[in-house]
Amino acid sequence: MNRGSGSGSRGSGNTGHRDVYGPRGGVNLPALRGHNDALVLELLRAAGPAGLGRTELAARTGLTPQAVSKITARLGADGLIAEAGRAASTGGKPRTLLRLVPDARHAVGVHLDRDELLAVRVDLAGRVVAESGGPLDFGAGPEAAVEAVVRAVARVRDPSGPPLLGVGVAAPGPLDHRAGVMGRVTGFPSWKDFPLRGVLEGRLGLPVLLDKDTNAGAAAAAGAWLRATWPDADADADADADADADALAVRGADPEGAEVYAGGGARTCVYLHIGTGLGAGLWLGGGVYRGARSAAGEFGHQVLLLDGPRCRCGARGCVEALCLEAVARGDVPEAARIVGEAAANLVALLDVDRVLLGGRVVAAAPDVFVAGVGAVLAARALDPARPVVALAGAGVAEGAAEMALTPLFGRG
Repeated sequence: MNRGSGSGSRGSGNTGHRDVYGPRGGVNLPALRGHNDALVLELLRAAGPAGLGRTELAARTGLTPQAVSKITARLGADGLIAEAGRAASTGGKPRTLLRLVPDARHAVGVHLDRDELLAVRVDLAGRVVAESGGPLDFGAGPEAAVEAVVRAVARVRDPSGPPLLGVGVAAPGPLDHRAGVMGRVTGFPSWKDFPLRGVLEGRLGLPVLLDKDTNAGAAAAAGAWLRATWPDADADADADADADADALAVRGADPEGAEVYAGGGARTCVYLHIGTGLGAGLWLGGGVYRGARSAAGEFGHQVLLLDGPRCRCGARGCVEALCLEAVARGDVPEAARIVGEAAANLVALLDVDRVLLGGRVVAAAPDVFVAGVGAVLAARALDPARPVVALAGAGVAEGAAEMALTPLFGRG
């Protein structure tokens, strides 16, 4: 969606520098209209139903009030934002507050696992409004998987509902995120070089984003703080600010932290996925870090034990082989300890704020994994301010949908 914005600078005197808000400040140039529109939308998304006034939007983006007025008028005409009421008066005319309209557009996320598929449809706040899942034989090859994805999207799609922005697909890596092509997935040679994104775009008639399941997990984990600012999808979207604050308190969420993630602040996290394989998704610098070749996050194939058991990747002593072997023999605490040792290496290298855990193995024993990984990080911490260890707030399918939303909010 191409939308324009107003231009202009603060005052008639140009000092030669840009007035920005953090790393994603607005720019008063017509060539960057789409960027400025997306920035305003993202700030309103982070604000939740309480919304923000035009003056606040101008202050946070560095855009002129005139530019913000033009942007918000256009976004309102597109149905993407609406009035949220008026702020309490501080002596002058009460300010009009604006909020995102979550049901203006939807997106679909699909998680292709090695033995199951899950599809979800989400609104612009990232809240799940429909889902469908079932078994999948990834080894049956890409053609069968494409048919399964097409059927799953049809089940969650609402022909009479809001327009779909696109479909995010999360699959086992390695893969080429930019080209939309699968790589040599360990144990599944028939997938190598399959152009999954292009084939699905042709079948679905929608934009498709392909990424690794662990990267989608990182996006979901970071987005969980943002979703905490919105009431449940079936709740009253016009609840007042006090009710929203109460909801946040009940959920144990951090509204300030939510805004830091959603607004592109400095917080970082690593998402560790433990299921039929092990992998990591990295949320660094306000977005998913994929690496130069989309190969970042091969967490499961770091070697912890020289000459250890053979891994399916061909190496010996990989954390994936050690962890899944412990799970297979029923020693879940040992599996958690192994993941903790590998996570401690990652924390020492990247200095992240949070280590978030997800995947079916974690879901089967969440307390054991949180405690086990946390104990190892505490024992190996080189700094008293060690990262928080917690369960991820959402699944991989939700993260895939989050990625499908990112172009609207300027992160595509």
